[in-house]
Amino acid sequence: MNNSSLTRREFIAKTATFAGAAWMASCVSLPAGKRTATDIVTLGKTGIKLTRLGLGTGSNGGRVQFELGQEAFSKLIRYGYDKGIRYFDCAQAYKTYPWIGDAIKGLPREKIFLLSKIGGTPDKPAEIVDKLLQDYKTDYIDCLLVHCSTTSTWTDERRRVMDAIDEAQQKGKIRAKGVSCHALPALRIAAKSNWVQVNLVRVNPQAKHIDGESPKWDEPGNNITPVMELIKTMHANGHGIIGMKLIGNGDFTNAEDREKSIRYAMAQPEIHAVTIGCKSPAEVDEAIERINNALAG
Repeated sequence: MNNSSLTRREFIAKTATFAGAAWMASCVSLPAGKRTATDIVTLGKTGIKLTRLGLGTGSNGGRVQFELGQEAFSKLIRYGYDKGIRYFDCAQAYKTYPWIGDAIKGLPREKIFLLSKIGGTPDKPAEIVDKLLQDYKTDYIDCLLVHCSTTSTWTDERRRVMDAIDEAQQKGKIRAKGVSCHALPALRIAAKSNWVQVNLVRVNPQAKHIDGESPKWDEPGNNITPVMELIKTMHANGHGIIGMKLIGNGDFTNAEDREKSIRYAMAQPEIHAVTIGCKSPAEVDEAIERINNALAG
């Protein structure tokens, strides 16, 4: 590789995969057949590595984590990292967004999978990408999504954002691209899209806050079956698939509901990873334990 032909950001982004691979090669192997929440998995055809469990920072728009205060929030991120979590799920729209850069500061960047999202239809989305990098204090974002698409025409409506993401990917500012959907009309387009590399999909068997037919993010459906059919299509197309809303947007205050949902998600071979929003070390521990138990059978 002729490094002189690369910008610093491009060089860092291109070598992140190799650094991550070297780190994983040095990890102690688990007993054959044993799977855990903090396993390093591959996100579809992207080839990018992340932990099976990601720590979400946007419960109820990030309000839940924001109410902790910045110091406690940063400690929670560090706690998750110390427990083996390497995937952190963020977005420009979350109230916690301004805190992410400081929360991950000093952690080995090549070991972290940082996912973020751009919402709406900003006039200058390329500037938004650069601001994300500046605020996160990083040279690249591992995965950048078009946030909260709901209509069957989202690829037209969000074209300017998609083009900016394409340009950023070509320049090494991001490693993978995709979409988070909040309605079946958008999810159908995402499942067959050649542009999409990663899908963030709402998954729980109770169908709480699940994608429905109404093209409105706040009018959820009540049936997980069509969502799972589309996830199979995504998987067949080589997309990376991350499940979200496993705790029903926080509605599963009953432990049995959390257990049922997590076991359901872990039983789906098409889902590569999941993100769960936590507000305390105890919730991080519970998520890890429930996933470990579900994977153990």
